[in-house]
Amino acid sequence: MTALDEAILDDVTALDAADPAQMLRAVASSAAQIRMAATASSEAGLTAVSELGRPRALVVAGMGGSGISGDVLAAIAGPASPVPVFVHRGPGLPAWVGAADLVVAVSCSGSTEETLNAADEAVRRGVPLVGVGRADSPLGRRCELARAPMVPVTMHVGPRATLWGLVTPLLFLAARLGLVDLGDRDEALEQAAVRLEQVAEMCRPDRELFVNPAKTLALDLAGTLPMVWGGGQVGPVAAYRMVCQLAENAKYPAVPGVLPEAHHNQVVALDGVLAGGSADADIFRDRVDDEAWLRLRLVLVDDESGSPSRADVSEELAESRGVAVSRLRTEGSSPVERLASVVGLIDYATVYFALAQGIDPTPVAPIDALKKRLESAAAARP
Repeated sequence: MTALDEAILDDVTALDAADPAQMLRAVASSAAQIRMAATASSEAGLTAVSELGRPRALVVAGMGGSGISGDVLAAIAGPASPVPVFVHRGPGLPAWVGAADLVVAVSCSGSTEETLNAADEAVRRGVPLVGVGRADSPLGRRCELARAPMVPVTMHVGPRATLWGLVTPLLFLAARLGLVDLGDRDEALEQAAVRLEQVAEMCRPDRELFVNPAKTLALDLAGTLPMVWGGGQVGPVAAYRMVCQLAENAKYPAVPGVLPEAHHNQVVALDGVLAGGSADADIFRDRVDDEAWLRLRLVLVDDESGSPSRADVSEELAESRGVAVSRLRTEGSSPVERLASVVGLIDYATVYFALAQGIDPTPVAPIDALKKRLESAAAARP
């Protein structure tokens, strides 16, 4: 069982001391990121890109906390998008990408090796290019040389805490290309910003545990292996975001899933040892009080409509097997606002979870170590 210091969650001074890089404050900047990025996008010359006409495909090149911005765009564009949104994680570009397409290279630092390589390949093939990231950076210089628009982004602690600063330029561009509908004057972006402000108010550090949904969710995750399933249009990308945030902020594993696909495979884990039983056991036995060092917990990120939904059925099935369930329901009038309503909560909860475990949410030492080893290996090649 994960040892948690529950008391720290209601001690604002202790929270601040345990979070030296101010990750909580970075999360609270999400609404401001949308507004700043919308202004930067309008000033970056993206209208000239839209004047080239609708591309055959929009390719978002990015890694990690920057790359998930492409997943967000793909989710919000959805199946109604007239052209595919393809997220490319890795160096170079797929062989099919050509001059009829559009590549958006996203790197919060502007120096991600794989993203720079993708940008170079786009220029080599004559593919229209847009950059999103730190302006004074290798990516910024490449865009300047290629006469490609570059939307400047200010990093907040790290890429994962700058999600909305990275996503907003993609949505802004996609709206001009007719891939998403943000409403008159991009009103969906402002609605999402307002929603993130509401989440920040509910989840602020000085709001006590019993009325703070992010702190409550953090405690619910203790001693469990979260199996995070997303349903509906934006639920799956929010579920993936939660798994990534648990890993980077709380240094804690989780398993992502997408409904309805998870009902054809992952659901069987509800009869496994981490659920406290097996298919041969009495499924109606109350297993909540069984002793186990780690227990499965089902987290449902629900963006579905209609009743009963897949999430409803999942919750009923899990609870009948003694598996605890956390349900995060989206709220809002647009896909962007609905996504903001759950991602805001997830971001706060994963930081609180880290702090309650005595973990600094900001450092990512294994990522740094991997980069150094890869650099050394590359330098040693003949």
